[in-house]
Amino acid sequence: MKLRKVTAATAAALVLALTATACGGDDDKGDTGSGGGDKIKVGIKFDQPGIGLKEPDGSFSGFDVDVATFVAKQLGYEPDQIEWVETKSADRETALARGDVKFIAASYSINDKRKAKVDFAGPYLLAHQDLLVKANSDIAKGTDLNGKKLCSVTGSTSAQNVTDTIAPKAQLKEYGGYSECIAGLQSGAVDAVTTDDSILAGFAAQDKYKGQFKLAGLKLSNENYGIGVKKGDTATVNKINTALEKMVSDGAWDTAVKDNFGPAGYKNEPAPKIGDIVS
Repeated sequence: MKLRKVTAATAAALVLALTATACGGDDDKGDTGSGGGDKIKVGIKFDQPGIGLKEPDGSFSGFDVDVATFVAKQLGYEPDQIEWVETKSADRETALARGDVKFIAASYSINDKRKAKVDFAGPYLLAHQDLLVKANSDIAKGTDLNGKKLCSVTGSTSAQNVTDTIAPKAQLKEYGGYSECIAGLQSGAVDAVTTDDSILAGFAAQDKYKGQFKLAGLKLSNENYGIGVKKGDTATVNKINTALEKMVSDGAWDTAVKDNFGPAGYKNEPAPKIGDIVS
């Protein structure tokens, strides 16, 4: 058999061709959505027990954390590939616009003003503005707050909703954070705390508060929690919606609700259907 002589140039060309083929194989694998060795940045709250909380040991817990972890898994990322990014309420739209995070799950209520800046998947939870009171409190309806001390965070629309339309004689106490409001409720400095029932339930479910507080069960507003995505990223919105539907159908959504809110006796609404916004 006659052998062809391989020149140095031919050998170099062969090496380059093999290298290109190998690289092409890696790219194809990355397109499967497996996540590969990459990480995904997800925005959550770091200071809301039951919703999104950074624990003392550096781990994260809460309903939004469970939802985001499930969604990321469906997008091809394992829990150790998730990089949690704190996104405070005022920073959420900016974080998405800059690409700081891929999506945000942070008690992010869907409304028209926000929809002008970001796209939403979901909703994945229907919450309501409510009151948290002591377990032995006789506050049962909004008007019972007249003459009582009501706590919320500075600039809260929840507190304004109560004092403007429900109990104009309520004595509003504005603190820097909900943790301070809850401490005030425990000490007797305030008679009630108001914000979304899911957030209140998360605080009440903490071990140090178990049995001390109760939700009044008032539905003072409808808060449709959605997952925020950069404006125009329809492909990611569709993938997240599919993931949320799967989370509900396989029972993981119910489990997450019970794990994070159950100890507070939170009477949650059924899982909302994708696109079903309750006004």
